[in-house]
Amino acid sequence: MTTSRIAIAAVVAALVATSAPVRTEEQPSGPSDSRAVVQRYCVTCHNARTKAGGLLLDQLDAGQPEQHPEIFEKVVRKLRTGMMPPSGAPRPDRATLDHLASTVETALDRAAALAPNPGAPALHRLNRAEYANAVRDLLDLPIDATAMLPGDDSSDGFDNIANVLSVSPALMQAYVSAAGKISRLAIGDPTITSQIATYPAPRGLSQAETREGLPAGTRGGFVVEHIFPLDAEYEFRVSRTAGGFGLPAVGTDEPVEITLDGARLLLLDRDAPRVNKIRVPAGAHALGVAVIRRANAHGVDDLFATWGIDSGIQSLSVIGPSNATGPGDTPTRRTIFTCHTDDISCARKILARLATRAYRRPVAESEPAIDLLLGFYKTGHDLRGFDTGIQYELARILVDPRFIFRFERQPLGSAQGKPLPAGAVYRIDNYELASRLSFFLWSSVPDDELLAAAKAGTLTNPAMLERQTRRMLADARADAFVDNVAGQWLMLRQLDAISPGTKEFDGNLRYSFRRETELLFETILRDDRSVLDLLDADFTFVDERLARHYGIPNIRGARFRRVSLQGNERRGLLGQGSILTATSAGNRTSPVKRGKWILENLLGAPVPNPPPGVETNLDKSVGVVTAPTSLRQRLERHRQNPACASCHAVMDPIGFALENYDLIGKWRDTDGGVPVNASGTLFDGTPLDGPESLRRALDGRRDAFVRNTTEKLLTYALGRRVEWFDMPAVRAIAKGAAPDSRFSSLVVGIVKSAPFQMKRIEGGYEP
Repeated sequence: MTTSRIAIAAVVAALVATSAPVRTEEQPSGPSDSRAVVQRYCVTCHNARTKAGGLLLDQLDAGQPEQHPEIFEKVVRKLRTGMMPPSGAPRPDRATLDHLASTVETALDRAAALAPNPGAPALHRLNRAEYANAVRDLLDLPIDATAMLPGDDSSDGFDNIANVLSVSPALMQAYVSAAGKISRLAIGDPTITSQIATYPAPRGLSQAETREGLPAGTRGGFVVEHIFPLDAEYEFRVSRTAGGFGLPAVGTDEPVEITLDGARLLLLDRDAPRVNKIRVPAGAHALGVAVIRRANAHGVDDLFATWGIDSGIQSLSVIGPSNATGPGDTPTRRTIFTCHTDDISCARKILARLATRAYRRPVAESEPAIDLLLGFYKTGHDLRGFDTGIQYELARILVDPRFIFRFERQPLGSAQGKPLPAGAVYRIDNYELASRLSFFLWSSVPDDELLAAAKAGTLTNPAMLERQTRRMLADARADAFVDNVAGQWLMLRQLDAISPGTKEFDGNLRYSFRRETELLFETILRDDRSVLDLLDADFTFVDERLARHYGIPNIRGARFRRVSLQGNERRGLLGQGSILTATSAGNRTSPVKRGKWILENLLGAPVPNPPPGVETNLDKSVGVVTAPTSLRQRLERHRQNPACASCHAVMDPIGFALENYDLIGKWRDTDGGVPVNASGTLFDGTPLDGPESLRRALDGRRDAFVRNTTEKLLTYALGRRVEWFDMPAVRAIAKGAAPDSRFSSLVVGIVKSAPFQMKRIEGGYEP
């Protein structure tokens, strides 16, 4: 090993030691003990003759796992989750298996410290959410990026994975178009003409009750954020259900209130015109619309209570601007125009500040990059003056590759300017570290304080890095972390596309499901609780609609509040309607989907896809004269196929333990008049008889859950798949957060880790 490689290894070892002091566990056994256990319990199936799972342990030395780290990382994962040896096969006691896993991990971790591999993330394009947040924080301008840019592909559970964030000519044209629209809105372009923006009511929304964020005494409706481009007059149109097709015209004779930032803007009475013009100041405003509540929704004569989903407000349209008086004094203009004198020096000052924030590293007023931007400024200035010049340069910044992509520069390998060789490991610079940190926690650009720490060169100091991390977690911008991580890891985004086959489900319940899980995740983050509370929290958050669904009494209104749980049915994620609904089939529960999701997303135990040609539709029995009647019977018949048996024997008992929850998570003791059978046997032989026994079993595998949580967070933080060579870092982070596994401890461990702070050159020099 060369001197430089030894130095890098020392740096990585120091990073791991700083982020995660190793907790003493069982004393590892020697190589001979590992060989004996593997020979007795594993080689029976994993040998050259049977080739179970394609793993041939009889040809590998279990006493020296570091010689085949990729394979033995898979072995460790199976051991830690209790999935090997399989149920029914001879297996030693839990202590022996844990001892074997610790021995293998120790050898793998020791070897990884000597030959570090922090990985090589691909060039990272900002995804749609990151682009919107970056514009918001750069310009103090909230935008709807979904109306400007196409959606992003996902991989490994997240949509910020660099190697699937592809670029096409159509996408680049969308960026150019978005930059033009954003710059015009930000500056307040006087040439903006009247346009119509229409906001439909959320799908399936019941209008029978008051909605969160709308005034008391109203019902139904919704709130949107609308950007008024100029100080001008705007028209507002509200579309309401007019009946037909057997439906009554409910609510068409009741007044509608439109609010601006929570205050009444205008009232549309039944005799008032449907089109109303009113002057509104420029800028982004919360625009609400709701029906004035004249009757009790619980009264027998109130048609809203019966026709809530098919009645009320359908959409709100905003038309304008007209009779504009100017761009207004908006937060966005105050952010951009730090000076406002019609000279080139003021333009340079504005450009340098915007470019520094947008490119995430210092851009001096005298740099060539500023001269390039000044060409766009001069074009706009010659057309309509100073403001238009700034508008043109802003549009150019927003399409610059340094804004759209997260570049990380490779250092030169020597004073002579020679590039580093393939396989070399290096530390990213302070500005790149600041960018990684801000996109991890905020899905956005670094703020001034973070850039100042990078400029001072102190961000790589462990104490400073931890201080900045904790500051950013406490900031409101960390809401993006909740939305993106919980929304994808916990499948909350999938709720928008789900339409369960039951009349008990509506848009209000969809919203409540999502909000409950978001608030649990946010509470664990904000209160710095243990991530284990995701499994066993004795509290949750409900509004009236969700409380009624769960059978929790004495909850009124649309406001979500924290409640202590009585009993064990709703503790943690396993009792939440969001997870249970997202893992159901369209018209029934799905023990397979529920079991698979728990294995993969809570324990980190991937389940292979069904073999080609295997019938997976359990709602019908092809070629069967006497079809099984219950879902359990259909699955038992399905498992008779040897190609299906091994995976289903692992998934199904977990899913059946949750059968007391119906397809939308409502508790039931019977199904079709037959008592629910929630019994089964977990893969490690643990008996199950319902959700509480499953929670206890998962608690017994809490180390696997914490490591899997760490792995999910690290995947999101790095924007790439976590590979086998990352697992020593995952273990170090998880151990460093022990014994309570607080959320902040995992996050701090990630940002102090080698994969987060370092990079490896793959395939030679990258220009």
